[in-house]
Amino acid sequence: MRRLLEWLRTPVSWTSWLFGVLIAQFAVDRRVLALAFARMADGIGNSFLIIVIPLYVTSEAVGGPTFGLSEAMIIGIILSLFGFLNSSFQPLTGRLSDRTGRRKLFILIGLGGLAVTNLAYVLAGSYISLVVIRGLQGISVSFIIPASVALVNELATTGDRGGNMGVYNTFRLVGFGAGPVAAGAVVNLGPYTLPGGLSITGFDAAFYIAVVTAALSYLLVTILITDPDTTDATAGADLSIDVWDRSGSKVFDPIFTLGLASLFMAASIALFATIQPQVNERLGQGATWFGLQFAAFIVAQIVLQTPIGRACDRFGRRPFIVTGMVILVPSTLVQGFILTPESMFVARLAQGIAGAMVFAPALALAGDLAPEGESGSKLSVLTMAFGFGIAIGPFSSGALIEYGFHVPFIFGTVLAAMGAVLVYTQVEESLESTEPIPLPFVGSD
Repeated sequence: MRRLLEWLRTPVSWTSWLFGVLIAQFAVDRRVLALAFARMADGIGNSFLIIVIPLYVTSEAVGGPTFGLSEAMIIGIILSLFGFLNSSFQPLTGRLSDRTGRRKLFILIGLGGLAVTNLAYVLAGSYISLVVIRGLQGISVSFIIPASVALVNELATTGDRGGNMGVYNTFRLVGFGAGPVAAGAVVNLGPYTLPGGLSITGFDAAFYIAVVTAALSYLLVTILITDPDTTDATAGADLSIDVWDRSGSKVFDPIFTLGLASLFMAASIALFATIQPQVNERLGQGATWFGLQFAAFIVAQIVLQTPIGRACDRFGRRPFIVTGMVILVPSTLVQGFILTPESMFVARLAQGIAGAMVFAPALALAGDLAPEGESGSKLSVLTMAFGFGIAIGPFSSGALIEYGFHVPFIFGTVLAAMGAVLVYTQVEESLESTEPIPLPFVGSD
């Protein structure tokens, strides 16, 4: 018993054992799984804020000048600024992580910044302060994403890259999906009385939870992750972003095209976040139902990311990406005309299926095409574009909702259709050999 207690008190011992068990189940590099768990923890805190910030803005806890803007527009600006700054800095941080070969350092810088800014929300009481804090969070996360995705890519091979991306995204999205479900309940059940008689509001409790999750992520990365050795090989290479297809067979570079598709997909998905008050009023629901609807997208991906990632290693990346973009079109459009909470949940679930068919295969395809040591720069095209989409979506819906509830979703549908056409016409399969996709009701001769 004494040895067991000593073992439990040593983080390296029990975390190594836990990851050994999980590695046997998921068949991925130990560092990929550790990074996935770290992103799962900070994902809980970040997704908390997506639900809590709109509620916080519309509460009596926040005041100050609005500069003539509506609350919906203010929420859109706060949520969008995170994505704009996050995406704008990703090419820089991705390029620097390639040149220095320091993936771990960049991830820790981002997680540290995220923990500090989460704590700053407790002290914020004005719209302007929320804008500043959310902007700093965007910059912090720009250090995390390119370095994380590059690390996963470098620890994978062509034969298992989709599966590794799928496992990474699965655990990351477990955290991102759990946050919204709990966030509404944490806020609504407040205030809380702590030991010693100290009372905190439901909003403060949510912000403290976000601080703890970021700190836990920092600890996991510190203990379990080391930098790969391959990054230094091309640290001085030209790491610019190609827009046009140099081979001449297509118009756009395939990685750039995947970036555009990621942008359009993310914008279509993120339309939902800003207009929480309007959605709740139209469907006659509360914050808990909205959290479930928001999380439905994530739940579908949690279930499907790993199997789709592994399937695209066998059957090819392109078929999954094209199919996912096509499914995104009707699943986005129908949300503008739904009248019940249950129907909105189903529509968001369908969007999740579409996203699962695009995320891991697109990252795997881009990773196949990225030269050795340039993963941070090349894959940052996709992560940057996705971040811009996350920013454009809330901003667009905050502005377009004034013209009718259905208008933002029609806008997202047009973007999704454009993405589907681009992928179908501009992206070719990256795997040299693939198995035929088994289709139902199709037999062999």
